Amino acid sequence: MKVIGIAAITIDGFIARHSLEKTTWSKDLALFKKQTLNHTIIMGSNTKKTLTVELENRQSIVVHREDDPKAILDKIKGEKCFIIGGGRTFSKFAEYLTHLYLTLHPLIFGEGIKIFESLDKKIKLKFEKQVSVLPNEGVFQLQFSVKH
Repeated sequence: MKVIGIAAITIDGFIARHSLEKTTWSKDLALFKKQTLNHTIIMGSNTKKTLTVELENRQSIVVHREDDPKAILDKIKGEKCFIIGGGRTFSKFAEYLTHLYLTLHPLIFGEGIKIFESLDKKIKLKFEKQVSVLPNEGVFQLQFSVKH
């Protein structure tokens, strides 16, 4: 199964200014919906609180600090699932990622929540594809596969 980390991120690597920020600055929601529709999405409890709408036609799994990522992934049926945030959740599932889809936004926060809160080891990526989201505004999604 493909385990895909997907996030809107600033040029300096942040996914939010703080843990309860409603992500109103993201310009890739239509692409996010298209890519995740009819698939399982996994998020942390803070990310769940920040959603402004219910993510319909997706099986949502909300994880907590004590949850075991492998046990969660083993229960998922389907060809792919998406990790959608936040920083702790991306870190928790890092070793299981097969792909990473990052939609870069021309913003700099300077501080906030990094896409990965902490990592035990470096993640090596192989560039696969670039998707134009809003090219005139400098918004592109970069898709990588994870080298294990």
